[in-house]
Amino acid sequence: MPLSEHEQRLLEQIEQALYAEDPKWANTVRISDPRSHYKRRLVKASAGFILGVVLLMVGVVIQVIPLGVGGFVVMLAACLWGLSSWKRMNGFGENTATPSAGQQESRAGRRGGARPGFMERMEERWRRRHDER
Repeated sequence: MPLSEHEQRLLEQIEQALYAEDPKWANTVRISDPRSHYKRRLVKASAGFILGVVLLMVGVVIQVIPLGVGGFVVMLAACLWGLSSWKRMNGFGENTATPSAGQQESRAGRRGGARPGFMERMEERWRRRHDER
């Protein structure tokens, strides 16, 4: 959902204030692409997985069970970390659209008519403030 003109102006004002306050940090943030951060995490996760395989194999060969189990745990953690980085890098699992009114009603029905969740309440407050202006 694109930003309104008012929101874009506010965002630009915030960026300008941030740049004026700390230009070095603002320049670093502006230049860096978030995907490069996730790519570095994927490389680190791959190295962690390889380390886990080595630990697992060494543990099996020299028959030290805790070392093998530790290697397996390192492999598992590296896989989970790499998978989450890969998902974020490719944009999977992110909500890019707000639910329609029918979807919101169906959610409320699933909860048995319970009060809306935190995010729904915050979105409703945001809409009310925006409508008042």
